[in-house]
Amino acid sequence: MKFYDQTIPDVEHELDTKIESGLTEAQAKERLEKYGPNKLKEAKKKSNLARFVDQFKDPMIIILLIAALISFVIAAIEHDPQEFFEPILILVIVIVNAIMGVMQESKAEAALNALKNMSSPQARVIRNGSELLIDSASVVPGDIIKLEAGDYVPADARLFRSVSLKCEEAALTGESVPAEKEADAVVAANAPLGDRKDMVYSGCSVTYGTGQAIICATGMDTEMGKIAGLLNNEQQSQTPLQIKLAQLGKYLGFLAIGCCVIIFIVGMINGLAPMELFLTSVSLAVAAIPEGLPAIVTIVLSIGVTKLAKKNAIIRNLPAVETLGSASVICSDKTGTLTQNKMTLVRAWADGDEDTVEITSDDPQKIRRLLALGTLCSDGSIVIEDGQEISIGDPTETSIVAAAMKNGMTKDELNTKYPRIAEVPFDSDRKLMSVISDMNGKLTVITKGALDSIIPRLKKGDAKRAKKLNEQMSENALRVLAIATKEISELPEKISSDTIENDLELEGLVAMIDPARPEAKKAVEVCRKAGIRPVMITGDHVITASAIAKELGILRPGDKAITGVELDAMNDDELDHDIENISVYARVSPENKIRIVKGWQRRDQVVAMTGDGVNDAPALKAADIGCAMGITGTEVAKGAADMVLMDDNFATIVFAVKEGRGIYANLKKVIGYLLGTNIGEVLTVFVSMLIWHKSPLISMQLLWINLVTDSLPAIALGMEPVENDVMDQKPKAKNEGIFAHGFGTRIILQGFMFGALAIFSFWLGQTLTHTVRGAETMTFITLSLSQVVQAFNMRSNHSLFHIGVFTNPKLNKAALISVLLVALVIFTPLNIPFGLEILPWDCFFIALGLALVPLVVMECSKAFGLIRHEEN
Repeated sequence: MKFYDQTIPDVEHELDTKIESGLTEAQAKERLEKYGPNKLKEAKKKSNLARFVDQFKDPMIIILLIAALISFVIAAIEHDPQEFFEPILILVIVIVNAIMGVMQESKAEAALNALKNMSSPQARVIRNGSELLIDSASVVPGDIIKLEAGDYVPADARLFRSVSLKCEEAALTGESVPAEKEADAVVAANAPLGDRKDMVYSGCSVTYGTGQAIICATGMDTEMGKIAGLLNNEQQSQTPLQIKLAQLGKYLGFLAIGCCVIIFIVGMINGLAPMELFLTSVSLAVAAIPEGLPAIVTIVLSIGVTKLAKKNAIIRNLPAVETLGSASVICSDKTGTLTQNKMTLVRAWADGDEDTVEITSDDPQKIRRLLALGTLCSDGSIVIEDGQEISIGDPTETSIVAAAMKNGMTKDELNTKYPRIAEVPFDSDRKLMSVISDMNGKLTVITKGALDSIIPRLKKGDAKRAKKLNEQMSENALRVLAIATKEISELPEKISSDTIENDLELEGLVAMIDPARPEAKKAVEVCRKAGIRPVMITGDHVITASAIAKELGILRPGDKAITGVELDAMNDDELDHDIENISVYARVSPENKIRIVKGWQRRDQVVAMTGDGVNDAPALKAADIGCAMGITGTEVAKGAADMVLMDDNFATIVFAVKEGRGIYANLKKVIGYLLGTNIGEVLTVFVSMLIWHKSPLISMQLLWINLVTDSLPAIALGMEPVENDVMDQKPKAKNEGIFAHGFGTRIILQGFMFGALAIFSFWLGQTLTHTVRGAETMTFITLSLSQVVQAFNMRSNHSLFHIGVFTNPKLNKAALISVLLVALVIFTPLNIPFGLEILPWDCFFIALGLALVPLVVMECSKAFGLIRHEEN
């Protein structure tokens, strides 16, 4: 039931309670059994064993396990201890990946625990007519609670008494200033959460005034509980990288199985021994599956994570790096993300002047007087701790105090010079606050508040001009306060609004705003250039949100700004039709945020969601990648996010997107490199078996090539610096496969090139050396060193000579190590167990020449446009 649009008697009747005496202990006990503790339910936890087992459902992992099993079989058959190296390495890779997966699965559980920890530990309730201090978990619907400044609200409650009550609800609504609460407010039935002035909500805090309320909902029935339910029910989808690697595993599996079946059939027809065919099949399996690919992908992602961490972006989920690079829409919260989450006085007007002026550190005397008066009539203050300004109290008041400090006037100095004699506190009904200060021996009344409330009390001042300027500044999303004064000869007997807030003289207006981050506008421009659509989603008012969005370039001509109520009135079809024209969503609920994210996802967009509050957590989890604020962000938001911005800087997201794109490009290079070379190995074995009924490379040689020659250059290739023009390209489509734009065809063609070179080298080796071992050695040299050369070719779709042959020092070192390791098994006694021999020098140089052929082929392909840079 909705209680915010009900009268207090109706609420009392519905909840069977009395506002004066509260519940009886018997009623409270009965309701605690009925509704349960005032706690958030935990999600059903998987055991670590179940999580560990789930990690082995990935097709690539299954194929690796099959490869390990086959390798164990062949090692047992050959009784060679060296053969056990391959399966052990495969198992180590699989287990490490599984452990990492288990560690990353605690995100939703951490988010719920963070929500749970935000509950107030104790609450002041009235039961049996007496005030008690009880555990907040024992609060039940119908309890009467008392609130004052500094208290956390233990559960959702309907106010029946309030005195100047304000609550900090930014975590739920996104508003940058405390919400004013009024027990007698008339609230519409369809009012959004931020406009329900007669309600207070679980987990929010009281910043000003006092109040009493009737508990209406506890535990999972509270607004915070509903968010916890959304977190609990929202399923996390696989990232694009995970989906593509799963597809890749299936392709490799089909390739290996198909080749093995054909080899067995052809071999049996030609009378080859089954054991020999089995060993050849193992060689094919080893050649087909890039055993190091999962480990290399993890390493490349880890390197990216480390680099991002140095730039204040903490990645909580490794594949999220690639997903962020694919982002095509960023749904950003306003408060604290695009803005500074700090109310700042920006303009002021002194009565008698023509126009407003911008606040500086050297304002005109009339403006300085206005700031001093506003500071004297404020309860907020600013203290300096460790060089940092700490604001205490209402943000609108502290913005005035800060502006005065900027002009060399501290509040303590002003209060000492002009001591406060009396005051009439702020009241939400009259929207005014007044103090009486001794200013140079004269009793001066200083009143500040809403202009509409001050104008009827004026005796002197240009009210007409003030109203016009107030309208102009309000349209620009500025929060405006008026300041007025009068001198009195003596203190009235009774200090009240009626006795002192009249016959005032208008001093002027001050206007403040939660300003946009200076770097946010440039970040939005970079997003636009990169083909990324920025969208603002906020709990703030639509006028304020629109003004900030226009300033940042998010809301452009022709774009729409709508409220959560308007969004609720739209069905999914209408939202899908208009979503590309809507740039600002204001006064939204947590459910609204998820609808917006999923609306973009239905348009096949990769959605990033930034936020800091509890209200952002479900959308952070539903998005393809959630980015939480590290400074202002709640633990709930951080727990639900994939990435945490430690500097709360929107510009950091842009850097992360650039790095994400670069990392994905590097992963694509690594995958292309490994698959191209492995296809070459498969073709070498497969075609040679068809022609000569013999494999030119035994499994030990293929294993050495895969684990030594492939892995080191592949890792170094994954560390290639991000190319400068990566942010000039449009984001790839969500359903775009990793082999799109002819990339798969190029890999296959490159595989044929390696296969052809190796087969030719085998034939030539037999012709020149007249021995199988000599032919195998030539094939081994050609295939292994051509793969080292290919690592350089894969660095960029630009010419290798354009980017610089040796400009990646890590690849240079990896290539050198690989060449030395190849030489180690050729020119040392290790050549005996590897089935190799030292070749005549002419054969050796011929093999080296064949290894350089890929460089010529790839450079010609780039020069003639067969490989275009834009395809990345």
